[in-house]
Amino acid sequence: MEYTHHYASPFGGITLASDKESLTGLWFDGQKYFGAGLSKEHEQREMPVFEQADRWLSIYFSGREPDFTPPLSMKATPFQRAVWEILLTIPYGKTMTYGEIAKIIAEQKGLSQMSAQAVGGAVGRNAISLMIPCHRVVGANGSLTGYAGGIHIKEKLLILEKGNKSGE
Repeated sequence: MEYTHHYASPFGGITLASDKESLTGLWFDGQKYFGAGLSKEHEQREMPVFEQADRWLSIYFSGREPDFTPPLSMKATPFQRAVWEILLTIPYGKTMTYGEIAKIIAEQKGLSQMSAQAVGGAVGRNAISLMIPCHRVVGANGSLTGYAGGIHIKEKLLILEKGNKSGE
């Protein structure tokens, strides 16, 4: 059984999903691929993992970097998982390009190159947005491209992070 929970963020509603132990999904309401991977059999319920997620989101939307992450369960292909693991290494307030991620994946697989478009497809299917920070991935020239929640949300998230970094 899967469970859902709703969070009201300053950038719009967010729906979270859980298998009871870990988060399995986090989507801005109405985004592309909304609810992808969520079973049709689910119910809305309060539980500790959602309390942790709410605390993480409240810290994040206050302009601070959370110092913890609720348990996450990535429902992904091996390629998607490899890309999402790289997303988890992008520091708060920083960005990485699709091409940079493609180079890392190519090195990991012992390949001479990897398609940035393939990386983009895996990034776009990230089911736990924000906590797996796909909004921190930008185009080769730093342009804001491809965010399932919408470019306007991606821009707000990056401004939130860059505008509130301490010590810079």
